[in-house]
Amino acid sequence: MAQGIRAELGQSAPLVFKASFDKANRTSGNSFRGPGLREGLRILAEIKAEGFSILTDIHEPAQAEPAAEVADILQIPALLCRQTDLLLAVGRTGRIVNIKKGQFVAPHDIHRAAEKVASTGNRQVILTERGSSFGYNNLVVDMRGLKIMRDSGWPVVFDATHSVQLPGAAGVASGGQPEFIETLARAAVAAGVDGVFVEVHDCPEKALSDGANALRLSWLGEFWRRLEKIHQMVSAWKEVSSTPQPARAS
Repeated sequence: MAQGIRAELGQSAPLVFKASFDKANRTSGNSFRGPGLREGLRILAEIKAEGFSILTDIHEPAQAEPAAEVADILQIPALLCRQTDLLLAVGRTGRIVNIKKGQFVAPHDIHRAAEKVASTGNRQVILTERGSSFGYNNLVVDMRGLKIMRDSGWPVVFDATHSVQLPGAAGVASGGQPEFIETLARAAVAAGVDGVFVEVHDCPEKALSDGANALRLSWLGEFWRRLEKIHQMVSAWKEVSSTPQPARAS
């Protein structure tokens, strides 16, 4: 998958490869969780040796140090974003920390999680928006929240695929609405986010996790190039709007 993503994006794309050694928060206890800590980190180390930056998530403080030996970025899952001991543990590793904003957390409150990490002396923190609970089995994205989170002083990433997830909607698993991935991603890039998080699979219908809200690999290249064009326009507009204009003669 890492090689396929790189082929779609090109060698110069600012890519961070994310995979989980354990999906500890699956809807059903019978769902596939992953290869486990030891084997998962071994696989991720092989991918890193191929020149990829690595991001992986942890669920317990004891996983922080071993995961930090391989991963460049440690991620706090959305459902665990208020777990103080977990946040302090990842902060102490010195690695970059990506905190996914819980579906139950307001955008103006998530900075408190970042401050817990920063209290360890580690200010390398990213906040990721992944949608907010909107009744049962549904999420909604409030684009105002992207600015609110960014105004708190931390870089913001938009999770374009988990935001279209329908939590638990498939009974023993989550459903999804992948037809809205690009719509929301475009809006988020136009709003000025610092990065985009996208679950990608070469055959989503056969994926063991998150397939219902994954972007098909063969669509990734064009999807990314369209987002890049929006980003370039936004960057150009910011440059023009911040440049002092000469006074006009009356």
